[in-house]
Amino acid sequence: MRRSILLASALVTTLALSACGGTDDAGEAAEGNTEESAAEDTAADGGALTVWVDETRQAAVEAAAEDFEAETGAEVELVLKPFEDIRADFIAQVPTGEGPDVTVGAHDWLGELITNGVVAPVELGDKAAEFEEVAVQAFTADEQVYGLPYAIENIALIRNTELADSAPATWDDAIAAGKDAGTKFPFLVQSDGENGDPYTYYPFQTSFGAPVFEQNADGSYAPELAMGGENGEAYAQWLADQGEAGNLTIDTTYDIAVEAFANGESPFIVGGPWMLEQFSDLDLAIDPVPAPGDEPAQPFVGVQGFYVSAKSENALLANDFLVNYLSTEEAQTALFEAGGRPPALTAAADAASSDPIVGGFREVGADAVPMPSIPEMGSVWAFWGVTEAGIISGKAEPAEAWNKMISDIEGALDS
Repeated sequence: MRRSILLASALVTTLALSACGGTDDAGEAAEGNTEESAAEDTAADGGALTVWVDETRQAAVEAAAEDFEAETGAEVELVLKPFEDIRADFIAQVPTGEGPDVTVGAHDWLGELITNGVVAPVELGDKAAEFEEVAVQAFTADEQVYGLPYAIENIALIRNTELADSAPATWDDAIAAGKDAGTKFPFLVQSDGENGDPYTYYPFQTSFGAPVFEQNADGSYAPELAMGGENGEAYAQWLADQGEAGNLTIDTTYDIAVEAFANGESPFIVGGPWMLEQFSDLDLAIDPVPAPGDEPAQPFVGVQGFYVSAKSENALLANDFLVNYLSTEEAQTALFEAGGRPPALTAAADAASSDPIVGGFREVGADAVPMPSIPEMGSVWAFWGVTEAGIISGKAEPAEAWNKMISDIEGALDS
């Protein structure tokens, strides 16, 4: 126990020094050697880690854990949990000392995990440069990285190449190509009825220069709305125009959109890799979402990764496991093969991109933006979706409804 307390203290000191700025090469080497020695000492003393993992990631994490155990002498206990239970259980159990040292999780949990004081920074060091930039940005808050990323997922334009032989450059080009194809739907974008679907619609919104929040230089978000003003109103007017033209409808649910595309009833659908299994009989290409505005259409990126508990008694050992064993090309490739999402490690992503479908999603994701993980995001979704749906269906005047939405969200943020 005494050794564990000292190691946890050493990690806090290391993080504080790191946050204060850089050191010379000798200092960095000395610090790295100290951390490595401490981790080795912990292993020699019978150090152990508990890792929460879901069924999809279990085999890949188990393989990395076996290498870790063989090389360090430490023990790793994998606890299998349903992914949908992990966040709530982690928040509830970590403060009691009953939680794991490491857990799998999504980057957009980060704000809630920090607010509850249950997650510790991860020291990636030089390893950070070996990951896709957007993946590291997604786990960054207050200029510190809080997770080891392993997979990236995002939506893109999925194109049936038999119905459209080239990628549309703009929204208007896509609608024209869809109509030329003579299919039932010129273009498919899902919506959850009157609740809308701002996640799927987000790339269209960003093309009007109306991102949801202000974004900091490190990729993290400030809790300041950025989707109001003239740019937001222009996007709202576009939604109204497309609804009136019949190009967008709130009646096209996810199931309707996927079935229609699978049946060849449209050359285009905006969606993610989770749809692909249902399109196995089609010849597909993955393209950027066509922009109706003057700026690039940037979808949200979701990043999967691993967190270290703020209450871990073996925090240095946990950091060693993540940075030196779960961030290898072998481990990241195994995680990719298990989950089907492009790897976060660039070398593994390069290899996986030999598949043009994977490469297509990766290319779109590289120009996308992390979904905000700040707690304030929770005040946005409900107002946002119903407003978009009301505008598309013609039940709300575009500028008026959009500005009311901004006012309502700001009120929720201030409360």
